[in-house]
Amino acid sequence: MAKKSSKKLDGSCLCGAVKFEAADPSSCFNCHCSICRRAYGAAFGTLAGFESENLRITSSPDNLTRYRTDSDATRSFCKKCGSTLFYESPHAEGEVYVTLANLGEEHDLRPECHYFVDHGAKWFAITDSLPQHGGESGTEPK
Repeated sequence: MAKKSSKKLDGSCLCGAVKFEAADPSSCFNCHCSICRRAYGAAFGTLAGFESENLRITSSPDNLTRYRTDSDATRSFCKKCGSTLFYESPHAEGEVYVTLANLGEEHDLRPECHYFVDHGAKWFAITDSLPQHGGESGTEPK
């Protein structure tokens, strides 16, 4: 579990059009699934989980656009700059995952593990000592 904090964490997209606040993180992890890799344009995405009720859009919600994936997950982006901001999965109702890079610098959240390592980019090697999960579900301990 991520360190519990009642402090509100501020965040925004790259251009600052969409601003949000979130509180009481429940998790923080690196996801290596192919969808996250494509959405973030990187070897993995780093996400912090929050209960949906603990996330509030504070500026320009009309600049937020949503994309429904083939797996019925929803990814939310800024219409102006294209920043990936939020991920919601039908497998985790009531949770929203925020791109850690879009939270302000005033937090001490750190990834606790890697998910979907069997689906990871072949050109990237995980070199840290965080627990790794993979298999068919992406969440089975390795």
